[in-house]
Amino acid sequence: MVRAGKWAWAIDVTVALGALLAIAPVLIMLFTAFKPESEILHFQSLLPRTWTLANFREVLGTPEEIPIGRWLFNSAFLATATTALVLAVDSLAAYALARLRLPGGRFVFMLIIATMMAPGQIMLVPTYLILNALGWLDTPLALIVPAGAGAFGVFLLRQFFLRLPRDLEDAAAIDGCSRFGVCARIALPLCKPALATLGIFTFMGSWNGFMEPLIFLDSIDKYTLPVGIALFQSSYGNEYGLTLAACILCTLPVIVAFLFFQRHIIEGISLTGLKD
Repeated sequence: MVRAGKWAWAIDVTVALGALLAIAPVLIMLFTAFKPESEILHFQSLLPRTWTLANFREVLGTPEEIPIGRWLFNSAFLATATTALVLAVDSLAAYALARLRLPGGRFVFMLIIATMMAPGQIMLVPTYLILNALGWLDTPLALIVPAGAGAFGVFLLRQFFLRLPRDLEDAAAIDGCSRFGVCARIALPLCKPALATLGIFTFMGSWNGFMEPLIFLDSIDKYTLPVGIALFQSSYGNEYGLTLAACILCTLPVIVAFLFFQRHIIEGISLTGLKD
């Protein structure tokens, strides 16, 4: 204990430096978004010498050229719908694998876990062909429905369901509650931390997704924020101020959501791997 206390300051300094390195890109992006274009191209200091809102005014004030409001709505709708679908599908699948004695259930779970080892990029071509056959390309369904087949949520929630005592479920079953009722009224309310964790991870993943919207969407008015922001970069020039101002607007909702749910995220991650 004495030795740990002796080096506690070194641990604190190391953690502080790591945190500073982690947030440094965000701070640079924030300060640069308030710089005029001349200061961005000719770097002199981290803080702007002349603070300006011109980049934000141009991004928000020219919807004909930069439909960021439409992109923001598309990202919010797709992230919300994807999160709702993933929570519904993964919670039911995880409960069935954790509580029901399904024939070959363990093998199915191992197969689901095995899919997590495959890079997501190798699934883009078959997914594209399936969506093309269904006629879902350039529609919200192309981004919402495939996300419901994710394996991470099933693994996360199954581990949490295994941790729950069976006595509560047995008592509800004796009182006449159906299996679905036990899942909806007993198991899911007790898994709020894990559901919040999966929800925010899914929301952030969908909100920040770039490759799938770029490949599966064709219309500019259907783009999400990450794909729309990429339009500021071209072969003939880069709009650094506009890009960073749009990135700030894209990042703020995710930061607010994380700050609001961080207690549930930490609790869900710390308890998911435990089993009574």
